[in-house]
Amino acid sequence: MTDIWIMRTGHRPHRDKRVTTHVALSSRALGAKGIYVDAEDRVLEENVRSVSERFGGDFEVHTGIKWKEAVRGFDGTVVHLTMYGQRLDEAITKIPSDKDIMIIVGAEKVPPEMYERADLNVSVGNQPHSEIAALSIFLYGLTNGKALYEDRGGRFTVIPNSRGKTVVEVPK
Repeated sequence: MTDIWIMRTGHRPHRDKRVTTHVALSSRALGAKGIYVDAEDRVLEENVRSVSERFGGDFEVHTGIKWKEAVRGFDGTVVHLTMYGQRLDEAITKIPSDKDIMIIVGAEKVPPEMYERADLNVSVGNQPHSEIAALSIFLYGLTNGKALYEDRGGRFTVIPNSRGKTVVEVPK
């Protein structure tokens, strides 16, 4: 698989900071290369970069990038996650594994042009739910969850256990 990029549209820094942060962190955890966010938000950039610095990886975050600009310059497959698209289990087999992928995740009503520009409009279920959940399910299906437990070379790592929280500093 090649690089996976997320395009977050409709971000409102004063209202959506936690949700967009979770979109970015879920993307990172599930193997995306980076995220573009349409509104400029330096705090979001700082928070996400801080996680990458502590837990490793090279996840990129760019804010102030309009979706039309990002899509226009993108050489790969554009997937728009929407409640009204083709079923995930049918659409996922149509995504080429030899091309980069941009996944558009909206925060509010999206313009009709977005549906037209996307190579695939994909529905993760047919009930209203969170864009974080839809993105996570989609990425897990696309990558078979392979990034979830990979070592990213961070200063810290989480040790899975049945009770409690174990975060350890990795010896250098």
